Order: sequence, then structure tokens, then C-alpha cells
Amino acid sequence: MVGGAPGSVLIVTESEDVHADAMAATLRNLHGITPIRLDMREFPSETGGFRLGRIGTARTLAHVPGLDTVTAVWWRRPRQCRVATGISSADDEFRQAECDGFLQGLLWSIPALWVNDPGADRTACRKIVQLETARRSGFAVPDTLVTNDPSAAREFVAGRPGPVVYKRTGTGRANFTETRLLGPADLDRLDTIRSAPTTFQDYIEADCDLRVVWIDGLEWTVRIDSQSGVGRVDSRLDTAVAFTPARLPAAVSKSLTTLMGALGLVFGVLDLRLGRDGEYYFLEVNPQGQFAYLEIKTGLPIFASLANFLVGADAAVPGH
Repeated sequence: MVGGAPGSVLIVTESEDVHADAMAATLRNLHGITPIRLDMREFPSETGGFRLGRIGTARTLAHVPGLDTVTAVWWRRPRQCRVATGISSADDEFRQAECDGFLQGLLWSIPALWVNDPGADRTACRKIVQLETARRSGFAVPDTLVTNDPSAAREFVAGRPGPVVYKRTGTGRANFTETRLLGPADLDRLDTIRSAPTTFQDYIEADCDLRVVWIDGLEWTVRIDSQSGVGRVDSRLDTAVAFTPARLPAAVSKSLTTLMGALGLVFGVLDLRLGRDGEYYFLEVNPQGQFAYLEIKTGLPIFASLANFLVGADAAVPGH
């Protein structure tokens, strides 16, 4: 595990996260900082402690030196502690809760700049919260039903004027699931949503899709020519189409700023869809979203911008 100097940046994520690798390289190259990295699955195999007394506090993890020097945390892709199981289900649950409670408390007590605040991050990951907040922030949002009631789903689909898509409602680390158009075969399988609440939405006929990386008010917007390839329904399915830097209209930027402020986020990756009707539709925001491929495709200095923010500099990058 790599340690850091005073004014360190802590990246909490999976050890195999390529975004963290790229950020570590960016921080070294631009700011001479080697960040601290932590994969929470390494606890309790490694020891840790929190000491509080009249002279102050001290946080220790045996394999992660320098926690008390941290001034910024990128809460990138945290995981649960990896606790051995097999004694009994009750004991396993108790030890998992104790380990998670300790490590989360140890980290969350660090008085640092958080990207993002863990509480806000957790709430903002709930897609129903996102959709309602986006609507109140002035975004156009496709008509939506989230339900585990097959009858309600059939009624919604039957009452829509055009095609409907369906997609997952949660944000866990299950296998990738694409957004799909609802067809006759799917209608026959609707009883299966009883144990898996599903999101149904009006399908927006698109001019293009946009992916926006938002860093404390700064927008890095990429236009994805999704309608020219196989990702017409879900732009994530085709990265061979054109990706070009773009700008949002002022009114959309205002709604975006309102949304992120209401969610309490300083960072997020948003998916918008520009409809053929000229409207910019909100689809979702991911507080831990992927963006490396956007930089590779367009040359936008997104990693440098986020690195600047983490070290307390202006997120803007000279020349952009």
C-alpha cells in the first residue's frame, strides 16, 4: 500500500480500479502527490484503530500510513469489509456490521474534502431520488413507473403513446444490464418483476446522447452520436460512434447545477438524451460513474480537472 505526504489525497476504491490508477498518475505528474489507496476489503485482515483523548484523535490502519494527513478523499468505489464467514449466520452478520461500522466511521470522521460526501453519495445513488430531484430542478424527465406490480406495469405500458424501455432500478455491482425496448415477449414475463422492482420509461426518440462529467460546477460534456450505431436505445453499447466535446444550453446547465446542489454532490457523471423534439431529457446521474473512455475519445482533461479539485485548486484546466 502506498503512503502519502502531508496534504494527502485518499482514494477509496477497489484495488483493480483503472480510474484510480489513472488518477494516481495524474496527481503525481501534475502535483507531485502520491495518493494513499485503500481497498476496504483488506479489513479486518489488516488491523486498525481510532484513538480519541484530550490531545486530539488518531486514526490508524496498519497497511495504510498517513490517514491523519489526508485533506481530500475520493470516495470512488467503496466496498464492504471482507469478513470470514462460516461460524453462524448471526455471528457473521454481527462481525460484518462491526467491521463496516468501524472502518466507515474511521474514514468518515476524517475532516477532509469529500468527493463525494458518503451520505449524499448513498442517497443520490437511489434512482427514484434522482428522477424526482431532476424534475424539481427543471429537467425534462421521461414519464416513468418504478414498480414490482405486474398489473400496474401492464397498465402503464398500455397507456403510453409510444414505445417503452425498461431497466434496472438498483445500482449494485451486478453484471451489466442494458436498457431495452419492451417487446411482446417481455410483456409475457412481467410477473417476474414481483421480486425485482423494475423501471419503465417512455422511450425518447433521440438526436444524440450526452454524457456530462460535473466537477463542482464545471461541466465536461461529450456528445455521443448514439443513433448512428447499435447503441440507439442504450448509448453504452457502442463506443465506436463519434464522441465529440459539446456545450449545454444555459438553461440545462442551470438545472444541472440545481440538481447536483440538491443531491449534495460535488462530482457526478450524468446521462442526458437530446430528443428529436429539441428537449434535453435527464436519464440518470452516477456519483461513481466511469469517464476514462470519454477522455480517451475526446482528449478532454477530465482527470486533470478532478485532480486539481482534490488538491484544492481550480478544477478548470488552462487552455480548456
